Amino acid sequence: MSIEFQVADMTCGHCAKTITAAVAQAAPGATVTIDLPTHRVTVTGADDADKIEDAIRDAGYQPQPV
Repeated sequence: MSIEFQVADMTCGHCAKTITAAVAQAAPGATVTIDLPTHRVTVTGADDADKIEDAIRDAGYQPQPV
């Protein structure tokens, strides 16, 4: 299962690392794919979209489910 978010305020490599780390804590074992040009975060191997969204928000970003 893949969960996708649009994260408009994710603009650089530091943002991507911060979001990846936050998702890894919320869903150990999940795979995070970041596409900076489109501001898209895809999480594979996690089943709780709300938990992932909360983790990204807690990291300081505004995710929008796709």
